[in-house]
Amino acid sequence: MSAHLLIRQATVLIDRAFQVSDVLVQDGKIAQVAPEIAIDSDTPVIDATGLTLLPGVIDPQVHFREPGLEYKEDLFTASCACAKGGVTSFLEMPNTKPLTTTQEMLNDKLDRASQKCLVNYGFFIGATAENLPDLETANPTCGIKIFMGSMHGALLVDQESALERIFASGRRLIAVHAEDQARIRARREQFAGITDPAVHSQIQDNQAALNATQLALKLSKKYQRRLHILHLSTGEEAELLRHDKPVWVTAEVTPQHLVLNTSAYETIGTFAQMNPPLRSPQDNEILWNALRDGVIDFIATDHAPHTIEEKAQGYPNTPSGMPGVETSLPIMLTQAKQGKCTVEQVANWMSTAVAKAYKIPNKGIIAPGYDADLVLVDLDTYKPVLREELQTKCGWSPFEGWNLTGWPVVTIVGGQVVFDRGKLHTDVRGKALSFG
Repeated sequence: MSAHLLIRQATVLIDRAFQVSDVLVQDGKIAQVAPEIAIDSDTPVIDATGLTLLPGVIDPQVHFREPGLEYKEDLFTASCACAKGGVTSFLEMPNTKPLTTTQEMLNDKLDRASQKCLVNYGFFIGATAENLPDLETANPTCGIKIFMGSMHGALLVDQESALERIFASGRRLIAVHAEDQARIRARREQFAGITDPAVHSQIQDNQAALNATQLALKLSKKYQRRLHILHLSTGEEAELLRHDKPVWVTAEVTPQHLVLNTSAYETIGTFAQMNPPLRSPQDNEILWNALRDGVIDFIATDHAPHTIEEKAQGYPNTPSGMPGVETSLPIMLTQAKQGKCTVEQVANWMSTAVAKAYKIPNKGIIAPGYDADLVLVDLDTYKPVLREELQTKCGWSPFEGWNLTGWPVVTIVGGQVVFDRGKLHTDVRGKALSFG
């Protein structure tokens, strides 16, 4: 691979505005951004006329299933899906087999990723009621993941006393899956025997999410502990944060919680089942408003694939989760074209703000000195989501058949072209992310 690359005449997002420019890449970094750049005759050139250049997407919540669940997905197939979707970096969750709860298991994931991942990578350390020392010493990690609900086994930390010990010890970022497990248990009994998957949104209802978010916020304020609320899903949580959000607290939302709602159960059944569940159209609108107003800071996919066979088992035997890294950027750019937001906002929510929140150096901005993690998108061409074109191993999408624009044309990781007009360059390898 050449250490030099010129992207010619792209519409480039620079300082939150667009201008037609050349971008010169050298040794994995952005070297120059200018209206016209002179180069040697042997420098590779990407003709980007008519295309828009954005900072590569940083997806801060994915479940890539390796080790132990590779039949659903693995780090190679997931990173291929990332490259195709314009995702140049990801932060992955600890609920693999074995769990990522020790330095040894974190090292194992980092080693696997270095050999398999086409894009850049980072990993959360998972909290249990027993591994407090590991939570503060494991390195490098983007943060501590706590499942307050929707989990079983060692990763479920649903007792306030155990949660308080974690919040009280150390300074590392804590990211919470905020659902009230006690309420979920009670409502499972209440709705037992119902096989309509739409009941999932009643069992794990808005109140279950609000209860847990209130508790996490209380503990964060008590200890002034850096808190991130994963996949915020309800209007009640958004309004809580609108009126009570310390400067050290951030929150994210998934594309599916913005564009899908409980009506999806009627059309795609259990393929719409996820945790926290899809909500009402009113929740969609409140979340959109909170995102546009800055109450919600950024976007994550919560890419959580399961096989078609698993999803076909029938509720309540079906696992929760859906894939998303291939479609998240086109979904959001299509929303921008429809007037729900701007392209600049999408780039901030899907890259710049993520890098800032997790203190990932040299990412998320197109400027000299920053890493050349970039995606060229076509904002004028619409194409449908087709199952046969997906790179994710699970082989399905909740957005199958949706006609989207903003599809990646070229994805660049560390100055290397990893996806180019439908072709993956599977010899490219990303790097481990660092966190300030």
